[in-house]
Amino acid sequence: MAARGKKYRAAAEKIETERQYQPEEAIGLVKETIFTKFDPTVEMHMRLGVDPRHAEQQVRDVVMLPHGLGKEVRVLVFAQGDAARAAREAGADAVADDDATLKKIEGGWLDFDVAISTQDSMGAVGKLGRVLGPRGLMPNPKAGTVVSEADLPRAIQEAKAGRVEFRLDKTANLHVPIGKASFSAEQLYDNMAALLDAVKKARPAAAKGAYIRSVTLCATMGPPVKVDPLQAQDMRLQN
Repeated sequence: MAARGKKYRAAAEKIETERQYQPEEAIGLVKETIFTKFDPTVEMHMRLGVDPRHAEQQVRDVVMLPHGLGKEVRVLVFAQGDAARAAREAGADAVADDDATLKKIEGGWLDFDVAISTQDSMGAVGKLGRVLGPRGLMPNPKAGTVVSEADLPRAIQEAKAGRVEFRLDKTANLHVPIGKASFSAEQLYDNMAALLDAVKKARPAAAKGAYIRSVTLCATMGPPVKVDPLQAQDMRLQN
């Protein structure tokens, strides 16, 4: 592993590496230890007490963060006819309603953050699985990104407002952004509380024992701050 820079080491010295902090303390430390010139994203990493090798222990859902992510979310919609027109009117950044756009995506064009599809367009979307799937952009009913024409405007607006998908990786961890370092401590706290609540509600029936095993906060390029998982699970929205 490459040696850390001087600024990182100076930031890390403010954190007791083996201590599990209260959520408010952890958020404060993450904001205090920012040393980048840009406004970094704050992420929450959780290790869950499930076995991702078993389908019945998968954890995947979406959450509406009350304060959004602090960035513009580019939305692509797969739709046809009236639904495509409705998608444009609802603020979609791009609409894949012709062969040229589908071929463009198949060729590697991925200039969007979220892909939403109407139910009747999923046949065409399925052919793009090898391009969209590895990048986590494949529309999925569980993630709320395969919808009816009537629900299309709401899905687009929610995606732009801060709807975030979380999905367990192969090592039983979740890695989810909760906002920008420039957010107030209260905004980060609310987003963190909303995410934890959604993760708890997504607990598989087959999960045994302690569910949320560890919680860590960190900003892009910043040092990690461990959070007491029991206190984290008791967090509630402040507003």
